[in-house]
Amino acid sequence: MTLDPSDGQLTRELDKAHVFHSWSAQGALNPMVIAGGLGSTVWDFEGNEYLDFSSQLVNTNIGHQHPAVVSAIKEQADILTTVAPAHANLTRGKAAQRILDRAGSSYDKVFFTNGGADANENAIRMARLYTGRDKVLSAYRSYHGNTGAAVVATGDWRRVPNEYSRGHVHFFGPFAYRSEFWATTPEEESARALHHLERIIQAEGASSIAAILIETIPGTAGVLVPPPGYLTGVRALADRYGIVLIFDEVMAGFGRTGGWFAFQSLAEQEGGLVEPDLITFAKGVNSGYVPAGGVIISPSISATFDESVFPGGLTYSGHPLAMAAIVGALDAMESEGIVENAARIGRDVLGPGLAALAAKHAAIGEVRGLGVFWALDLVADPETREPAPAPVVGALKAKLLSLGLLPFFADNRLHVVPPCVVTDAEAQRALALYDEAFSSL
Repeated sequence: MTLDPSDGQLTRELDKAHVFHSWSAQGALNPMVIAGGLGSTVWDFEGNEYLDFSSQLVNTNIGHQHPAVVSAIKEQADILTTVAPAHANLTRGKAAQRILDRAGSSYDKVFFTNGGADANENAIRMARLYTGRDKVLSAYRSYHGNTGAAVVATGDWRRVPNEYSRGHVHFFGPFAYRSEFWATTPEEESARALHHLERIIQAEGASSIAAILIETIPGTAGVLVPPPGYLTGVRALADRYGIVLIFDEVMAGFGRTGGWFAFQSLAEQEGGLVEPDLITFAKGVNSGYVPAGGVIISPSISATFDESVFPGGLTYSGHPLAMAAIVGALDAMESEGIVENAARIGRDVLGPGLAALAAKHAAIGEVRGLGVFWALDLVADPETREPAPAPVVGALKAKLLSLGLLPFFADNRLHVVPPCVVTDAEAQRALALYDEAFSSL
């Protein structure tokens, strides 16, 4: 594309005058302008290029402007640009089939939504109707979206000004580096976190609890890979007390962890596949090229609504342009080995490279992750593990941008989350830029 710096100025003026941004005080905003992108790279109207190691909001798993996905959207636009969800549509059926093929034979239906928040919203609704119970348990270290029930299920600060939804109870999930349970090993952390969760269930009254909603790997909270045995234990508790288990795979799904879903990536460490009753997804299913999300439903729950009406729906549920993007993205990811690439990059390049950075720089307290889903826990003191203060995090962000890398920060954490199509050379370049940025501190 032809770049005109005056378009960059116009973008800033229009944005300042007319756009209301999420999660922000509006007055001081000066958002970065992005004019275009390709693969793992984005650029502005001045021609400055940046390695996108944020994947925007950890969603462009297939990278920017993948030709197969763009082509699929264009082809669908020539056929039918929109259709009501009450009708059957071929592209929607194909999208559902492809998602179920990757989720596995334990699931038989997909309810499509516009994104991850309303996927969680509808999964909660299904669990409540299926069980006849009300309460939903979710972790304090979590993010589930910004709609009524989803934001109250969220554990971080964003739920506090938005607590209008009923029946939500929170618990602490495992996080060995900053353990709530005085654990000294992953095994202790898992066992004590499970004991804590069971006591919450018992104290709240198991017969009042509809669902346990957890991110398989909490993402925004810090890429908190659960210790071995934790998912197995949560599944056992859900079965013991008749509770629906929901895995939120909105951020972790579709290649991000080096598997189609994070629960599949974690099967080896769990000693077998731990399957939830409902799976929510969005983001990587089509890399956000057209907004889409959904709930993957097990037969026992979907059958509940064979005779009873499901009281939920969305005008754009299964929107054909979004469905075409899903088909195009999942087919390309499979044929091009993109999920396998994510696993290999994590295993052979990012994992060892980030560990080497941690050994070199005291500001990195812990490295955790898998695939192209990593976080660096930044500390002011490696002994006390005191989180790095905001000015240090801000300086690191500014330095990385000046070096040509677009980072993703959350609180005191630097998340290393490139697209699944990232190359070895791009990953090595990013590691060098991280090294330079940390050295500048």
